[in-house]
Amino acid sequence: MLMHRTVGEMLHQTAKEFPETEAYVYPEKGIRKTYREFDQETDELAKAFIGLGIKKGEHVAIWSDNKREWLLSQFATGKMGAVLVTVNTNYQEAELKYLLEQSDASTLILGEEFKGTSYIEIIQSLCPELFTGTKGALDCEGLPRLKRIIVMSDKEYPGIYTWQEFEAFAQTTTNDQLKDKMKALHPDDVINIQYTSGTTGFPKGVMLSHDNIVNNGQIIGDFMNLTSKDRLCIPVPFFHCFGCVLGNMAAVTHGSTMVIIEQFEPKKVLQAVQDEKCTALHGVPTMFISELNHPDYAIYDTSTLRTGIMAGSPCPIEVMKKVIHDMGAGEITICYGQTEASPVITQTKWNDAIEKRVSTVGKPHPHVEVKIINPVTQEEVLSGTPGELCARGYLIMKGYYKNEEATREAIDSDGWLHTGDIAVLDSEGYIEITGRIKDMIIRGGENIYPREVEEFLYQHPAIQDVQVVGVPDAKYGEELMAWVILKDAEVLTPEELRNACRGKISHHKIPKYIEFVSSYPMTASGKIQKYILREMSIKKAEVEAK
Repeated sequence: MLMHRTVGEMLHQTAKEFPETEAYVYPEKGIRKTYREFDQETDELAKAFIGLGIKKGEHVAIWSDNKREWLLSQFATGKMGAVLVTVNTNYQEAELKYLLEQSDASTLILGEEFKGTSYIEIIQSLCPELFTGTKGALDCEGLPRLKRIIVMSDKEYPGIYTWQEFEAFAQTTTNDQLKDKMKALHPDDVINIQYTSGTTGFPKGVMLSHDNIVNNGQIIGDFMNLTSKDRLCIPVPFFHCFGCVLGNMAAVTHGSTMVIIEQFEPKKVLQAVQDEKCTALHGVPTMFISELNHPDYAIYDTSTLRTGIMAGSPCPIEVMKKVIHDMGAGEITICYGQTEASPVITQTKWNDAIEKRVSTVGKPHPHVEVKIINPVTQEEVLSGTPGELCARGYLIMKGYYKNEEATREAIDSDGWLHTGDIAVLDSEGYIEITGRIKDMIIRGGENIYPREVEEFLYQHPAIQDVQVVGVPDAKYGEELMAWVILKDAEVLTPEELRNACRGKISHHKIPKYIEFVSSYPMTASGKIQKYILREMSIKKAEVEAK
């Protein structure tokens, strides 16, 4: 049965059923809160959002690693109806400006910094009016819709609310006012916008409803056999569906404990699993590889592990086997999906045969229709025949924010989401993903579309043309290779080009391999043959790796 509850109603119900069960733990900070306390905290923060003047449907962007304030904001906005817009922690100035503009965000919640990048300096550069502006009534020429900025700190910055100042706004809102706001919400309301890159270049805002993410989280947890006795270690980022849906929402719908790692480090994860006696662990394959290959791996006790999810990019069979046999997560599952599907479409179950759990992405979730079609004829194909995977059901996004054309391209008139991925259905109903129609590159669980990187590199004054493709990589699954044509008389080295990218575009989008050429393989009609470039790239990467 689908739940048809808002995020707030779901958390209230969980807190009522499991009031003294630990809701979340931050091992590094020594913070522990029960579901009763978590429910109360998020009620108070929801009142603060209301007191600050934020209305139902207003867009609140959030930019930080997995801090407690992020977790509380996810559920507090879910209670009072603001739409949480998630921001990639790796974003630099140009990417943040685009997201804030495109999303019409009125409010930005941010951490002070991330891995040496000062978020404060970036927002001050984008909005210099902060230095003379009034908190809560910003007038930023470059970002005219942005009115409020809140920092996850009690350190004072011009024009920015401290976290304590923000929390104080709760005093201006009554409990009855919050209840009225919650009653006015509907499970079909959009509550989350997550940005995902597109083949046409810039990221698109995927609009997800309460129904989308609450039910997807519920079913994900069911497939893991989660209960209130489970303790789920979450080292994957909250800004991604992996963190906020497969992690937070799956745990909260089942009364499980979230053991949260702010920033992934293999040793921190192993320590948390041991000390907190975690029964479940999430991660992209590269995270599990880093944990298994850590020099101190053997000294940690991971015997309490039972389940978890490996997803985000193709999961190597040998890594799955090691997680099952060496780490002890004998019931670990694999998920497949995309942000546009809230995100999980198919998943292996905790009790599926190991062969299926290491070689397929499982079966479609309940209440989800799946078909595999010939991408040319659009006709459904027989089992055993590769084709494009399409999905339909409660989980499909409401659309891309302010992009009806892209929405129509992704979802057909019958409600089918066309994933662009090539899949094969076996005789038992299990699905194997064998490739992608689109050019998307998945590096360490991060989706990268070549066009976005190409558009950035085009801005370099020495570059005439550039094509970006993915090449296989043992550590990250895929790496980027850029094929660059320079303007006449221009000279540029690969390292100079990489240096020009640093601090201006996310590090995971900077090409590992760069090759300078005078032309590209072309069709007779003048189209670049990217598949030939990809074949050439693989050979070049293999030579460089030797």
